[in-house]
Amino acid sequence: MALPIRDQLKYWGIAAAVLMIALWFLGTVLMPFLLGGAIAYFLDPVADKLERMGLTRVLATALITVFALLIFVVMALLVVPTLISQAANLVEIAPQLFKDFTAFLTGRFPALLDENSTLWSSLTSIGTTIQERGGRLLNTALASVSSLINILILFLIVPVVAVYLLLDWDRMIAAIDDLLPRDHAPVIRDLAKEIDNMLAAFIRGMGTVCLVLGTYYAIALMVVGLQFGLVVGFIAGLVTFIPYLGALLGGALAIGLALFQFWGDWVSIGLVAGIFAFGQVMEGNVLTPKMVGNSVCLHPVWLILSLSVFGSLFGFVGMLVAVPLAAAIGVLIRFAIGQYQRSLLFIGIENTDEHSPDDRADKP
Repeated sequence: MALPIRDQLKYWGIAAAVLMIALWFLGTVLMPFLLGGAIAYFLDPVADKLERMGLTRVLATALITVFALLIFVVMALLVVPTLISQAANLVEIAPQLFKDFTAFLTGRFPALLDENSTLWSSLTSIGTTIQERGGRLLNTALASVSSLINILILFLIVPVVAVYLLLDWDRMIAAIDDLLPRDHAPVIRDLAKEIDNMLAAFIRGMGTVCLVLGTYYAIALMVVGLQFGLVVGFIAGLVTFIPYLGALLGGALAIGLALFQFWGDWVSIGLVAGIFAFGQVMEGNVLTPKMVGNSVCLHPVWLILSLSVFGSLFGFVGMLVAVPLAAAIGVLIRFAIGQYQRSLLFIGIENTDEHSPDDRADKP
């Protein structure tokens, strides 16, 4: 006999509360394990495919590890230093960019920007604010990454955790399945499969799309000669997982920088705009349909809300778990709605015989 619903809700509520408390108090400690788990989850299909090709799990994990180390070395030697340098330079010249912008507006619209007006004061202060806060943020980030603890976390603990989890992923899933309550195991498996399908489509699919588009934007912008092209491409690729935001943010930043750098050279400005237009066409018609599929994933508003809520509550660790929790909560909400629509509370006692769930399912 299954436990009463009240007892079930109590136990599941306690489990959720323990998870939230652990994230609250142990966020910094859990971060490398969450990052390692995310990497292992992302690479598990690759390991499974290598196993189907005849390799053992150990050999598949070793091959993936060696390939990942090669990519890391190339990134550390070639890309990361340039990215940090361009980001620092962009922060430094931000005030000059705003001065040039205000001079452009003053020359063509003198009545719009009076030196005593609020708009003039706002524009002149924006550049200084970006330089002060952006520089402080960049310096803090660089200082934290340079510390011994964060170096160990990023370059030692995370890869080790990822390798061990990737090696034991299938056994770990089987062990968790053995611990499921027997009365609810089929339902939990169905819900977990639905969550996994959503995360696979979103995290693995959109993660690949972000990587491809970010690489394309960065290389293409640097080829046309745009300063800070690597930074703009990195930003555009990073936020591509929110539909249209990556192209809008990256495109606005790139075209704005191109106007200052190539003013009068409309061919170069058009090339910068064309790079983002072509990227959007490729994303909408090739990359997203092929890598993500047509399945319904996380709604952009729900995703932004989840990132904001979990980020404000638990910091960077909250942002790491925001997408999986948002997917899980979305699946559970749809399951709860389905249960409600099959209950007497929704159907009503008088309509139980006339409108059964099967009858309603057949109606358009």
